[in-house]
Amino acid sequence: MKDLSRLLRYARPYSSGLIAAVISMAIVGASQGLLVKLIPLIFNRVLNPHPGDNAPALLFTIPFTGTRVYLADMVPPFIHNIWWMVGFGMLVCFLAKGIFDYAGNYLVNWAGISAIMDLRQEVYDRVLRQDAQFFENQSTGLIMSAVMIDIDKIQVAVSTMLADWLRQMFTAIFLGLTMVSFDWQLSLVSLIIFPVVAVLTLRLGKRIRRTTRHAQDMAAGLNQILQETISGHQVVKSFGAEAYESARFRVAAQRLKSGNLRYVAQQAIASPIIEVLGAFTLILLLTLAREQVKGGAITAANFTAFALALVMLYEPIKRLTNIHNIFQQGIGAALQVFTYLDHQQDVADDPSAVRLTKFEKSIRFDNVSFHYPNVPQRTVLDGINLEVHAGEIIALVGPSGAGKTTLANLVPRFYDVTEGSIQIDGRDIRTLQLSSLRKKISIVAQDTFLFNETVFDNIAYGRPDAKEEDVFRAAETACAHEFILKLPKGYNTMIGERGLKLSGGQRQRLAIARALLKDAPILILDEATSHLDTESERLVQQAITALMKRRTVLVIAHRLSTIRQANKIVVLDAGRIVEIGTHDELLAGRGVYHRLHELQHAEPNAIIG
Repeated sequence: MKDLSRLLRYARPYSSGLIAAVISMAIVGASQGLLVKLIPLIFNRVLNPHPGDNAPALLFTIPFTGTRVYLADMVPPFIHNIWWMVGFGMLVCFLAKGIFDYAGNYLVNWAGISAIMDLRQEVYDRVLRQDAQFFENQSTGLIMSAVMIDIDKIQVAVSTMLADWLRQMFTAIFLGLTMVSFDWQLSLVSLIIFPVVAVLTLRLGKRIRRTTRHAQDMAAGLNQILQETISGHQVVKSFGAEAYESARFRVAAQRLKSGNLRYVAQQAIASPIIEVLGAFTLILLLTLAREQVKGGAITAANFTAFALALVMLYEPIKRLTNIHNIFQQGIGAALQVFTYLDHQQDVADDPSAVRLTKFEKSIRFDNVSFHYPNVPQRTVLDGINLEVHAGEIIALVGPSGAGKTTLANLVPRFYDVTEGSIQIDGRDIRTLQLSSLRKKISIVAQDTFLFNETVFDNIAYGRPDAKEEDVFRAAETACAHEFILKLPKGYNTMIGERGLKLSGGQRQRLAIARALLKDAPILILDEATSHLDTESERLVQQAITALMKRRTVLVIAHRLSTIRQANKIVVLDAGRIVEIGTHDELLAGRGVYHRLHELQHAEPNAIIG
């Protein structure tokens, strides 16, 4: 109930539609009950007319007040013939049932789909704002499964199934009232089945929730395999691993099949049990009714209508049982979704955080130490003290695993320091609003990520309101304008997922153009020219040189041409700063930098960093 009430809170903004739906479905249920009340009149007054019998046709008596409602009260005054009255009543019942069933169904789905859209948006926004640690701990397939598949199951439960639940619930209520109006004693006997059904439904519901949660986890695993195989299709083909991936997919699909079949078996068992119990109940009622009909306690026509109402009642009861099981499936899906909503961000704005309006003085690393939360025993950075003045170009150099990228990633707060602090213009960055901090930083990484949008949209990603001439100017400065014009549709060319329709150098130049257009005062270059051929590297290097002008730059160094532009070179080894100086000073010192420099010249394809 706690999880269900949490889900229903999302429907609160659409409560007016839900109230109207409840009223509509109540009218549908009342129409069903009224149709059954007309059946004795058909047998007694229409099919077996008595000459001179003009007695008013009693439909029902309102409980507690004793007010009697006659058929003539519900038809136009100009209709006097009993057959026309009954026919008109049946027509009204069917029309009301059809019209209000449509209205109620639409309104419930409108409210449900709208509420689930809000839920999906909230989950997406929550995931979008999670820190880097969250994405390291969660697989892409699992997140996608929760945002799409699990929420789709919730949508079925709170829209389609909620509409059916209201329909069947009101139908059951009014059919039950109709039965009581015929004979309360027979009604009491016939209702002995329902406690059994209720217990069965509750027990099955708990098992179904566990089963569906397991099946949804299997679906997430299948989704993960699919996502990885499609994203890494070139790796799969290059290693000839199609058969291996097919077998892996088949095993995961088999697990999903087993889970789904277990759910089907559990859900399907309720219906035959209810039918068998209903048959025994109906036989018992027939036995009792024979004596009551003989004694004149109930007419044959009334008992026929009573029995019909009971048979009709079993259908909504079966449907309500199935709906309860599907609700359990939705609740099982909601549990996974709620884990994302409840996940606390390790990197988040402090309530008293202030906006960073401008960067003027320096970035300072004050005794910074860091270890990744998942590997607390391994210190990645240890006691880093460094000051980067505004306008300086600082190169970070060191062997693989020295902590260069980690140090750079601490500046935009992808992670928070374990000890010490990072300050911008004297303010600890943890006291600054994240959005304002990251607005002042541009990053061009080794693995450029581009979206499956147009060239123009990718360049303007950081500034959606950018004018056309600004985008063109950024592309020209990044040495990208010429190759963009040669694309099939120029700036309107779709570049494919991750920009796969472009070469590595072209992708890098688009990333640089994107950073240029953002025009942030702090720039982080993470091995932006690695894995490029000589010509592409030359063009990208020209673009980088243009990008670094009038900016404070942290370069994770790769090529000597970049390093030589630096005001100073910081050499990291095993998470510590071991050397700081210019290129010539560090070579003369014959330390770690000198060794890395000699390795690069000894092996032309080797790299620093």
